[in-house]
Amino acid sequence: MLKPAVFVDRDGVLVKPILRDGIPYAPLRWEDFELFPGAAEAVGALKAAGLFVVVVTNQPEVRRGTLDPALLDAFHQRLRESVPVDAILDCRHDDRDRCDCRKPRPGLILEAARRYELDLQRSCLAGDTERDLGAAHAAGLPLVLLDAPYNQPIQSDYRVPDLGEAVRVILKFLLQK
Repeated sequence: MLKPAVFVDRDGVLVKPILRDGIPYAPLRWEDFELFPGAAEAVGALKAAGLFVVVVTNQPEVRRGTLDPALLDAFHQRLRESVPVDAILDCRHDDRDRCDCRKPRPGLILEAARRYELDLQRSCLAGDTERDLGAAHAAGLPLVLLDAPYNQPIQSDYRVPDLGEAVRVILKFLLQK
């Protein structure tokens, strides 16, 4: 039987992005890798409701040579140890690679659905960027958009102030299906 899931973007949802001139960037150093307060509890609430939680994240800095792949792996290990996610899938390509896994394409979501037997009809994505919106819609998922100064023009299925509120919306939405 297929399982319902919540796909979660990493930077801007679980991990604080680095803001430069109002634009969010992924952390590239240990000292910048910081979880949002309450991330573990929010994901724990999703897990307690029986949802499979998958982080889907673009990490083009690996392809660009500004992030060592071993450090990215260490970031993800720390994330797994701190937040009860079931899986983390990342795209390490840049736009010029034209891969299927880089959001806004739905490749990471579709791969996770196949690999972990997930029911996309009973799933959603929590994100903070236009790329997340594109990936969600391409995979047929609603997007719960976490509000941020850099994403004001984005229209979404749901807009919430933080991850805690996202969990409340997700549980209400998915448990009705």
